[in-house]
Amino acid sequence: MLYKPYGQTGKDVSAIAFGGMRFEDPTDHDVCCELVRYAHSRGINYFDTAPGYSSDLSESIMGDALSTLPRDSYYISTKSAKPDGDDYRAQLETSLERLKVDSIDFQHIWCVYSLDDFQSRIDGGAVDAAFRAKEEGLVKHVVISGHMNGDDFAQVLARYPFEGVTLGYSAINFPYRRAAVDFAGEKHLGVVTMNPLAGGLIPQNAERFDFLRQGEPASVVQAALRFNVSHPAITAALVGFANTAHVDEAVDAMEGFTPYAHDTQLALEEHILDSFDALCTGCRYCLPCPVGLNVPGLMDAWNMNALATGDIESTIIKRLWYHWDLKADTATECIQCGACEQRCTQHLPIIERLADLAKFAGKPIPPL
Repeated sequence: MLYKPYGQTGKDVSAIAFGGMRFEDPTDHDVCCELVRYAHSRGINYFDTAPGYSSDLSESIMGDALSTLPRDSYYISTKSAKPDGDDYRAQLETSLERLKVDSIDFQHIWCVYSLDDFQSRIDGGAVDAAFRAKEEGLVKHVVISGHMNGDDFAQVLARYPFEGVTLGYSAINFPYRRAAVDFAGEKHLGVVTMNPLAGGLIPQNAERFDFLRQGEPASVVQAALRFNVSHPAITAALVGFANTAHVDEAVDAMEGFTPYAHDTQLALEEHILDSFDALCTGCRYCLPCPVGLNVPGLMDAWNMNALATGDIESTIIKRLWYHWDLKADTATECIQCGACEQRCTQHLPIIERLADLAKFAGKPIPPL
């Protein structure tokens, strides 16, 4: 296993981290606990969970599984999205009980969607509650997680003493978050990436992403993980494991692996930008929209037309809601002024794509 320092915390974290939201059957408690312990035996030492994950069973699974292991052999990461300080504290105390630990290693201000949303966590007292818990020793490191663009994340990291950030980052959307990752690297903060496989889109389109393999025998999944952890600022890539085969594939990608040289990483990024000219890469040059539309988020959902398999409509609606906190109805607000298309470096037909998304307005949101 490859280990990387998590910012300036003094903790060396496995480059592959266990994401606790994709257990095959979270009601089969013993099997899930065995999976967690198996991942630990393969060298994974960062275990990420949250209230609500896996039918609200993930924290209990992690607690029961990891409590049988030496406490200094693993790090626990959990979260709270409560904006109210008292509610945040209450949820933190519940997490401590479920996880069977005296302190959380990495406690997140969770699911932040915008600067206004982050301000609500300040006004409600959640941010103060998290740092008070750190002063009391209930939390070792306060970090932040969410779905903001890279520039907004960088603003938050510049203003508050968070020691790290968890954000979405993959070979599809890296331009959207590049500013945050680069800023975190400059400030020596930890960076954990979620959705490094783009929610399954990369393995579902293995042929299209074959270039990530660099001609090596690694699978596309392994290559996508290597793309992430090769960035010098990225500490670890979170992978949601359902079984031991998933663990083995991810861990094997790190065995004997040396992160790519800077010029190799840059060449891969340039290849992605050149090869996916029909897809929005989230560069955000289209903004600002005169009516305030989150154009990059909407275009990211439209990307599912080209990348997703199966029920495209359901996939797009879920992508909008669960990833961007948006509904397709938002697309109907476009005034077709064309400002976004004029600024788009890829010359994408944004107005036409917004009209495609508007067809899903009023449709129910499918469950995850």
